[in-house]
Amino acid sequence: MIGFSTKAIHGGISEDATTGAVSVPIFRSSTFKQNAPAHPIGNFEYARSGNPTRLAVEKLIADLEEGLAGFAFASGLAGISAVFATFKAGDHIVMTDDVYGGTFRALDKVFTKFGLTYTLVDLSDLTAISSALTENTVAIYAETPSNPLLKIIDIAGISEIAEAHQLLTIVDNTFATPYLQKPLTLGADLVVHSGTKYLGGHSDVVSGFVVAKTQELADDVQFNQNALGGVLGPDDSWLVQRGIKTLALRMARHTESAAVIADFLAASDKVAKVYYPGLSSHKGHEIAARQMSGFGGMMSFELADGTNAAAFVQSLRYFTLAESLGGVESLIEVPALMTHASIPADLRAASGIADGLIRLSVGIEDLDDLLADLKEAFEKI
Repeated sequence: MIGFSTKAIHGGISEDATTGAVSVPIFRSSTFKQNAPAHPIGNFEYARSGNPTRLAVEKLIADLEEGLAGFAFASGLAGISAVFATFKAGDHIVMTDDVYGGTFRALDKVFTKFGLTYTLVDLSDLTAISSALTENTVAIYAETPSNPLLKIIDIAGISEIAEAHQLLTIVDNTFATPYLQKPLTLGADLVVHSGTKYLGGHSDVVSGFVVAKTQELADDVQFNQNALGGVLGPDDSWLVQRGIKTLALRMARHTESAAVIADFLAASDKVAKVYYPGLSSHKGHEIAARQMSGFGGMMSFELADGTNAAAFVQSLRYFTLAESLGGVESLIEVPALMTHASIPADLRAASGIADGLIRLSVGIEDLDDLLADLKEAFEKI
């Protein structure tokens, strides 16, 4: 069995069999010649249904997640929507309570119109799941680590519950990536990603991925991918595949720097609380250590009482105030005002997302410069 870095470079379709090119070509063709009606020359007919460049990155993500099949979408939400669209009116989903705001918005504002229902649950507490299940529940949807509170959900634990009730387990693996965590090997049925984040890694492409464990699920997702049409274009597919080639190097650096920054924040009297699974004080630390090979580059924290979060995030130099995460540059944001603003204030409060919560995406800059940036910002406030 080859290592992750080798698989990231040589997995999937990693070269062009015709020319020997070590970088998969970008096939911009929107359609493909056929020898006779319904008899294409190769495996492609129309680019929405399939494209050679897209297929290369789809096979690569499937290899990395150790799944049966992967599917590339124009955004993470396009992929998540294709998964939600496999369900029918009346179906019920149990979902992480501090779920990403875009995922919540898609389910709450769009799919409920078509009859889907949901219940938000703190999935880090396995005992809370049973009370949320109904006779119409079809799936448990988890983010782990979650966005933005970095809650750790026991993937094997929720998968056992799901299997006992004949439910699907869906895991958003965006924060961890397959470098740090492989949900399918822990019992999950579907994995979703915002490929915009760590997979692409350079803040220059928007993409999404779904990986299925079984042929039945793969067929369902593939049908919706083609029917709804939110596919990833060939240029973007190439960019993500290029980004994945350095995923292991980048994730190692993100994780190494984040661990030091989390310790620094935890020791500061300007900080009230730090959410980072690598800290022994984190509620999910032991589970994270068991199901992840590292704790990642994401963290959130709350400033001490009376400190203005907006003023703090605007006073930084190397932590760029912007939405998104997982790029080579460090980013900072206020979830209640930015990424999670679409979640009603009462639901944010109930799930623990405070108005002053700050989320960090630690990049790959020199660690000393990032620490100095934070120190200067604390001095300013």
